[in-house]
Amino acid sequence: MLKFIIVDDEPLAHDIIEEFCSMIPHVQLVGHCYSALEALQFLNSEQMDFMFLDINMPKLSGLDFLRTLSKPPKVIITSAYKEYALEGYELNVVDYLLKPIPFDRLVKAVNKITEQQESPIIKTEILPSSGSERFFVKGDKKYHQIETNAILFIEAYGNYTKLYLQDEVILSHEKISHYEHQLSEQHFLRVHKSFIVAIDKIRLIEGNRIFIKNHKIPIGQTYKSLVNKLLEK
Repeated sequence: MLKFIIVDDEPLAHDIIEEFCSMIPHVQLVGHCYSALEALQFLNSEQMDFMFLDINMPKLSGLDFLRTLSKPPKVIITSAYKEYALEGYELNVVDYLLKPIPFDRLVKAVNKITEQQESPIIKTEILPSSGSERFFVKGDKKYHQIETNAILFIEAYGNYTKLYLQDEVILSHEKISHYEHQLSEQHFLRVHKSFIVAIDKIRLIEGNRIFIKNHKIPIGQTYKSLVNKLLEK
């Protein structure tokens, strides 16, 4: 769960952002700050993953406030003025949203935050008997502990992924590229831009399809050579 605050002197802006974020399952609103000084005091006592930050506020602007922070959380700027965008990006903000904020743009900005966070997958134990690795996957507001030898295949699902196991499917908050780097190349193979398969779970390869149990998985043209190398072993 990603924790965030809203820093804006307009109550209506708080209401809109809060309403939109209530529809995003993996973020949690922790506090409302109506000035930069109030936010400064809040961040001195609480650690946040990110914040929505307005620019035009009394006494201390959002960008000047950001410059005072030695270790700021990730920042999504919310402003009615586009002329500050370049200055905002020079301060390494994640995104710059123009008011009135469309819901789809806010979701896109939050997805950028999610992608930049440290991996929620935590390797915890190697099983000497099976050589399988256990790890935790964050999904559906829970942490699921799974074993790598329980994975049949992984499917890209937008900014998320579906992990197909022996007896269930888990929706993960990670992109498929994360698993491509995390999982052993000896046991898993990327066969399509949207699919990674467990090599030992392959039942049949026919044409441009891989069969795992009752599932039919396409082989992408750019990944065909990798599958061919597998057949040569």
